[in-house]
Amino acid sequence: MFSKKTIRDIDIDNKKVLVRVDYNVPAADDGSIADDYRIRQSLPTLKYLLEHGCSLVLLSHRGRPENLNEYDPKTSTKPVAERLAQLLEREVKFVSSCVGDEAWAACEKLKAGEIVMLENVRYHDEEEQNSHDFARAIIGSTAVEVIVQDGFGVVHRAHTSTDAIARQGLPAVAGLLLEREVDTITKVMQDPERPLMVIIGGAKISDKIEILERFIEIADFVAVVGALANTFLLAQGHKVGASLAEPNDVPIALGILEKAHEKAKNNNFTFVVPRDVVVSKTIDGKSQTRIVDLSHNTWADISSYPKMPKESAFTVADDEMILDIGPFSASLIAGGAKLARTAIWNGTCGVTETKGLSGAQDPFAHGTKIVVEGLVGEAEEQNHPFVVVGGGDTVSFVESQDGLRERLGHVSTGGGASLDLMAGKDLPGVSVLWDK
Repeated sequence: MFSKKTIRDIDIDNKKVLVRVDYNVPAADDGSIADDYRIRQSLPTLKYLLEHGCSLVLLSHRGRPENLNEYDPKTSTKPVAERLAQLLEREVKFVSSCVGDEAWAACEKLKAGEIVMLENVRYHDEEEQNSHDFARAIIGSTAVEVIVQDGFGVVHRAHTSTDAIARQGLPAVAGLLLEREVDTITKVMQDPERPLMVIIGGAKISDKIEILERFIEIADFVAVVGALANTFLLAQGHKVGASLAEPNDVPIALGILEKAHEKAKNNNFTFVVPRDVVVSKTIDGKSQTRIVDLSHNTWADISSYPKMPKESAFTVADDEMILDIGPFSASLIAGGAKLARTAIWNGTCGVTETKGLSGAQDPFAHGTKIVVEGLVGEAEEQNHPFVVVGGGDTVSFVESQDGLRERLGHVSTGGGASLDLMAGKDLPGVSVLWDK
C-alpha cells in the first residue's frame, strides 16, 4: 500500500498546482516528439486535477542541455507542450523559463483549467544541486499552492524539482502515475505470484550488482541478456571479440555466478547466461550475421555434419560483436516465461534499434521477439505471466510493436527509479512527500 498522500487525499479544488512530470522524451529528426509514452502516462493525473478546477504549472527536465543560451528542440520542452496540447485537446502555454518575470506573468493570473509548461528545468545548473534557493525561486515565480510529484522516472534523484521543492512548506503529494508505479513494483517484489521470472539486460554489472543479488534472492528464474551478459561470458571463459563488455567487472560476475550456483544447489532456481549468440562485424546491420554456438555446439554440429565443426563455429572472432542472443538461448528463456506467473523484464536481448535492410527483419531483434512470444503467448487463452517492463530501451521496443503494450501487465516510465525501488533503495522524491 502506497504510504504517501496523493492528490486524492488533500483538498486540491481550484488550486494552482505545480506538477513535476517526467517528459524526458526523445526527439525525431524534425524536432517533433518521437515517443510520447511518458506524456500519455501522465494524463490521468492532469485530467483529475483539471476536473477539480485546478490550474496547472508543469515542470520537467528533458535530456542534458549543453548550450543553455540557444533553443534546441531536442532538449526544450516546447515540442512537449505542443504534443500535450494535442493529447488534452486544450491549449498548453509554453514559457521559455521556469523562473523570472516571464514565468510570473504567465502563472500569476492563471485561471481554472489553464495549463503552463515551463522550460526544461535543467537549463539551470541549480536543478542538479538540489538548491533550496532555486526551489523558492520556482515557487515564487509561479505562485503555486500545491506541489505534485508525478515524475516516477526521476524520483531516485535528489534534485531541486524532486526534493528541495517539496521542503518549502507547501503541501507535497504524489500524482496517480507515481502511486501506481510504486504500488505495482513493490507488490511484484514483495508478494509476487510464483514462479517469478526476471530478464535483465543493460551494459555494466557494476550498475546492476545490487539488483542482480536481490533477484537471485527472491526470483525462481533469472536470465541475463544484452551487453550485460557479455561480461558473464568472459567470466565463464568465452571470447567476446569486439563486443561491449566490462573485463574489470569479471570478478563481480564470478561472485554473482557463485551466488546463483549456491542457490540452485538447494532450491528450484535457474540462472541463464546465453549459450548461443548472434554476431556481426558491424552494428548497422549491413554486415552478415551468424550464430556462434558457445556451449553445447548443437548448431555447429548440425551445420557441419558429418565433419567436426570448426573452432570458428563456437568462437566469437576478434573483429566480431555479440549483438543478440541466439535462438537456443531465446527459446530457453521463452520456455521459462511460459511457466512463470510473474515476470520482470528490464533490457532487450539485442540491439533492437538496428533496422533490417531492404525489407529484411531487424537483424538483432530475433532473440527479443522469441522471448516476447513466451511472455505474452500467441493467443489470449494461453498461459502467460503478469509482466512488469522497465528500462528505456525495453519500453521503446514495446512501443514499436503494434499491440504489444496492451498485452503486458505494467510498462514502467522509469528505468533507474524502478531498479532502485526493486533493490529496496530509498527514493528521495517519494520519501519527501507527505505521509498518509
